[in-house]
Amino acid sequence: MSEDYKITLSEKDMPDAWYNILPDLPTPLAPPLNPQTGSPVTPDDLKPIFPDELIMQEVSQEPWIEIPSEVKEIYKLWRPTPLHRARNLEKALGTPARIYYKNEGVSPPGSHKPNTAVAQAYYNKKAGVKRLATETGAGQWGSALSFACKFFDLKCTVYMVKVSYEQKPYRRILMHLWDGEVFPSPTNRTNAGRKILEANPDSKGSLGIAISEAVEDAATHEDTNYALGSVLNHVLLHQTVIGLETQKQLELVGEEPDCVIGCVGGGSNFGGMALPFVRDNIKNGKEIEIIGIEPKSCPTLTKGVYQYDFGDTAGMTPLLLMHTLGHTFEPPGIHAGGLRYHGDAPILCKLVHDGFIKARAYTQNPVFEAAVLFARTEGIIPAPETSHAIKGVIDEALKCKETGEEKCIVFCFSGHGHFDLAAYDDYLEGRLKDYEYPEEMIKAALNDLPKFPTGI
Repeated sequence: MSEDYKITLSEKDMPDAWYNILPDLPTPLAPPLNPQTGSPVTPDDLKPIFPDELIMQEVSQEPWIEIPSEVKEIYKLWRPTPLHRARNLEKALGTPARIYYKNEGVSPPGSHKPNTAVAQAYYNKKAGVKRLATETGAGQWGSALSFACKFFDLKCTVYMVKVSYEQKPYRRILMHLWDGEVFPSPTNRTNAGRKILEANPDSKGSLGIAISEAVEDAATHEDTNYALGSVLNHVLLHQTVIGLETQKQLELVGEEPDCVIGCVGGGSNFGGMALPFVRDNIKNGKEIEIIGIEPKSCPTLTKGVYQYDFGDTAGMTPLLLMHTLGHTFEPPGIHAGGLRYHGDAPILCKLVHDGFIKARAYTQNPVFEAAVLFARTEGIIPAPETSHAIKGVIDEALKCKETGEEKCIVFCFSGHGHFDLAAYDDYLEGRLKDYEYPEEMIKAALNDLPKFPTGI
């Protein structure tokens, strides 16, 4: 077994195709539904906001979809990303477990998000689109799409959740640096935003609200399409470069994972890491434990109901069968802004519902405690979102310390925390609040679920 700290691949070893799990699912994924008719959404329903090639990827039954050469050339700016052995963390924990992390924080925007941002910008440029509108929570997706749009000469408009806009000014600056325009959501620019502000002038926003604004922007401008950074099938498809590279790197050092972990907000980084390993379980009879980690203040997978719901607050999107806390739910303003979404990727929700994936939730302070330990041992400052995965990894490694099991634990280091230092200051100075499951808020939001279809 290698003694290296980093396992690297050459550019020629990058995947040539993204992995599509849809044809490998034991039972089909439930289709998105038109909320007016209750019928499955057709490609024509999506044409006003998505290019044809992304719509086809959303429903494709091909297990492998070729990565365009133009996309691969831009990927080479940071891909393949390194797989690190967390030897110093292992030593600090005194665990017999072997811990590896796939470092997606080395991309120019600092996270996994450009893996799909570049692909989406490419397909929209091919379709003749001039501008992309999107939402962002902590700002990682907004900065990634702004970055990608510059390569394809597209304009980019970002609706950033207001609480994150105020907490994370440097991510806003990063978007501006790549020529994106950024607005704190809810805004007065859209009907959806104005409606929210009329009901609650002090609204700090949510991803659901920001999605409503971005979708409305795209739907009301002929030259503009919508780009989503998570949840949808084609987004998880593009992110599978993470897991596919990880599999090659583990093979190089003779490792097979016992446990794969990632943080979950909408599901893109976790899906990108996990889905190739889910395939191993389904197709090859492996028994890899796969765990998604979320915040207790927005416990979609652990406390949500599995039912059709809107992907946005205003009810403009198709209905998706997913674990949901209710599309009107506004979670507390935790620092992990990318994990504050009421729903989750339908693919991951189905895998959780069917028992292929487990879910776990934590509050902020234990998560930041884990992040500080990681930073002080491995030297890299993790984003608050990523820190949820690290907390899960540490717990699994400590279980191995108790049992003596020499497990191989692999996780997705989804992004660095260089623009999240205010959050670390809050933690170190004892100002960080632990938001538990806001039961009454979620109960009220669940009352607003669509009355049909009933889902599961």
